[in-house]
Amino acid sequence: MKGDTYLARSSDDEISKRAECGGVVTSLLKFVLENKMVDAVLAVKARDGNRYDGIPVLITDPEAVIETAGSLHCASPNIARFLKEYLNGAFDTKIAVVCKPCDARAIIELAKRTQIKMDNLILIGLNCTGTLPSATAKQMFREEFGVNPADIIREDLEEGKLTITLEDGTEKQKDLDELEQKGYGRRENCRRCDINIPIMADIACGKWGTAGKKATFIEVCSEKGSDLIGKAIEAGYIKVEKPDSGAIESRKKRNEEEILLARKWQEKDFASLREMSTEEKSSYWLGEFSRCIKCYGCRDACPICYCKDCILEADRGVVAPGEIPPDIMFPMIRSVHVMDSCVNCGQCQDACSMDLPLALLIFMLNRELADIFKNEPGMDVNAPIPLKSVTDEELAMAGADIQF
Repeated sequence: MKGDTYLARSSDDEISKRAECGGVVTSLLKFVLENKMVDAVLAVKARDGNRYDGIPVLITDPEAVIETAGSLHCASPNIARFLKEYLNGAFDTKIAVVCKPCDARAIIELAKRTQIKMDNLILIGLNCTGTLPSATAKQMFREEFGVNPADIIREDLEEGKLTITLEDGTEKQKDLDELEQKGYGRRENCRRCDINIPIMADIACGKWGTAGKKATFIEVCSEKGSDLIGKAIEAGYIKVEKPDSGAIESRKKRNEEEILLARKWQEKDFASLREMSTEEKSSYWLGEFSRCIKCYGCRDACPICYCKDCILEADRGVVAPGEIPPDIMFPMIRSVHVMDSCVNCGQCQDACSMDLPLALLIFMLNRELADIFKNEPGMDVNAPIPLKSVTDEELAMAGADIQF
């Protein structure tokens, strides 16, 4: 039932050998396909064996799911956007989706906007404390670790350390905070993320609480998740045991530590902007927006954007065609359009050809809105959409309180 926890392992020797934490997720994907619970599974695999180029893949063959086993810390594919574009309104397709917390939250926000039907999805959530930008990661591995990136077979982000494992079994470790102070480490938005365990998914899977054992700690987060785990256990796809109180407490403590670290990053990232005067803020953002080339990368990458006729297209008359930089309304409309639904996935900033701090701006606005409306995007499919469910007085209050 919802709230149950397990320490689990795959019953498949081949999957167990290839996987890093017991192979449970891979075995569950194989189970739902072989038992016709879904039409397909959506997961991530390394393109042509390149762990720095992880791509979303839709799989219908149960034997092919083993290709997705193992973690890819240097890949951040746009799972929610991929899912929406693939479904394209075909709500009857049943899919099991392997997702990080931001992926799951984006899917929920799309469902709230009737772009995806949650009843036909099984969300298998993965604990996440961040991903590494692939190009920067390869540079970091060369310059800070002194290794060839191609020789790395595994990365671990654990207890403030980044550990890499080479093909010959050698491990090298660096302090994550020191790396990030140098501009390496995790993606900027990941540092600010304080949602590490995907309790909004149907099940949340991770290694916290396993005490170094090759196993997966599972938390059941919905009745759908309970049904999945129960049937997989009964069918013999996974073996489980109950975690002891020490394992549960260890997982809780790790999560609390990561939340604290993320909020320190939030404070650090927001502090300089909050200290600016209104005139200084205006000058700063106008300066940033003046570098925009209106490539539409941010809009096209955002997993929440779904408008068929975007008001920002040149033929809609809101922004003039061909102007570089575009009218200030272009980035302003983009920011306001998604600030109530931002899940801090960072896809907009990843796609920006001019490296504008888009994720910082939109997430900062989102934190202001979340405080006003007591709403956390992507956590509950039944929660209202703030800017679609407010009174005129509330809207006026929000406008008065939010500052760039």
